[in-house]
Amino acid sequence: MPDPSHKTLLENLPVSWREVDEPCQAAGERDAEGPPRTGEPADADGLADPGGSQSTRDRRRHEAGLAVPPGAAAFADLVDLAPAPAFIRDREGRYLWANHAYAHLYGTAPQQLVGRYIEDFDAPAEAERFRALDQQILTRGTPVRHTLRYLRQDGTTGRAVGHRFPVREHSRTCVAGIYVDITDHLRATAQRQEAEENLSALRDHSGLPCALLSANGRVIEASVAAAELFHLGLTDLVGRRAHTLLAPEPGPDLDRLHRRWNSLIARRTRRVETTAVLVDTRGLQRRAELHLTTIGHSASRARHVWAVITHQSLAHEAHPPLTAAQIRILSLLAQGSSNSDIAASLNLSRQTLDYHLSRLRHLLGAATRPALVARAYVLGILAPHTWPPRSATAAHPLSTA
Repeated sequence: MPDPSHKTLLENLPVSWREVDEPCQAAGERDAEGPPRTGEPADADGLADPGGSQSTRDRRRHEAGLAVPPGAAAFADLVDLAPAPAFIRDREGRYLWANHAYAHLYGTAPQQLVGRYIEDFDAPAEAERFRALDQQILTRGTPVRHTLRYLRQDGTTGRAVGHRFPVREHSRTCVAGIYVDITDHLRATAQRQEAEENLSALRDHSGLPCALLSANGRVIEASVAAAELFHLGLTDLVGRRAHTLLAPEPGPDLDRLHRRWNSLIARRTRRVETTAVLVDTRGLQRRAELHLTTIGHSASRARHVWAVITHQSLAHEAHPPLTAAQIRILSLLAQGSSNSDIAASLNLSRQTLDYHLSRLRHLLGAATRPALVARAYVLGILAPHTWPPRSATAAHPLSTA
C-alpha cells in the first residue's frame, strides 16, 4: 500500500487474541502465525468510490461530520468502505467513528452514530455486555475474538463474529471492532444439517432400497435395505459400480437405462422412472422399478444421483428373454381373454398360439393359465398396479408390448 499509515497498521496487527463466548466471558488465549481471519464479508449499502488520496478521504469524513481520532486513522482508512461492519469507541462507550456497514446494522448512517453512546442503539442488557467486553480489552490491552447476538432491523436475532482490539489515540486507548454477519450462513448451515438428517432418517428407516450414486455410477451411500436386496453387507455395497448389480445380458432394457442415465448426468432431465433387472450375489434376478433423481445445482453436469428401488419382483433364476408376442399373450391372459380371443387379437392360428402357451409354461415353470399370469406378475414381466395389463418394460404407459 502506498499509504505508510496502512503499512504501519498491518505490521502491528496482533498475532494473538483472547476468545470469549456470547456473554463476553474470556475463554482463553490463542496464538496465530498471522492476523486472524474474519470470514466472508457481509453485504452493506451506501458504499462510495473507494478511490482518492488521504486528503480527499479526510475531507469526505469532515463533510459527513466524522472526525476520526488521529491514532486510529489507519484503521479507519482500511475499513471505511469495507463491507464488514467496523467501529471505534472511547472508554465511555461513545462512538468516535463507524463505517457505513456498521451503521447499516442499526438502520442509520455513520454520522448519526458518532458522538452517541452504546445505550442509544442497543437494549440495556446488550449495552451492558458490550461495555463489559470493551473494559476487558482496555484493561488487558489485548484483542478479543468473539461472537455475539444482536437485534436485526426485521426484529429477528442476528449473529456476528469478529474482533475487538485496542487502538491508541495520543495518550488514551480506545476500542476498535470489525465484524462479519454470519446469521444467514448459520441459518443455511442449520437448514442443510436438518435436510441431511431427514434424508438419513428416510434412507435408514423407510425400508426402501436406495443408494446415492456418483456420476460414474459408483455407490457412495446406501440403505441397509439395499444391501439386503443384493445379499451384501453395507460396507461391501458402498464403493461398488452400479453396473455390476444389473443383469449382465445386454438388451433393450439395459440400453434404455444407459441412455436415460446419460441424460440425467448431462442435465437434460432431472428425474427418470424406469425398470431394470437386478442380480444379487447368488445370481438370482428380479425386475424392479428404478426412480433416479439428480441432486446439486451444477448447470452443466450432475455430480450425484439418488436411486430408489420399488415394486420388486420375486428373485428367480435367469430365463431366456420373452418375445414381444409372448408378453402380449401374457397380458391378454391376465385380462381374461380366451384362447380364441387371443388368437384373433394377435392374428395367430390356434396351433401357433398353443405353441406359445406351451413355451411359456416351460419358461416360467407354470402349468396352468392362472399360474402363467401369477408368475408373469411375480417375476416382473407384467407391470403391477396397471390396467389393462401391460409389459413392465413398455416405454409408453399404454403400450402392451
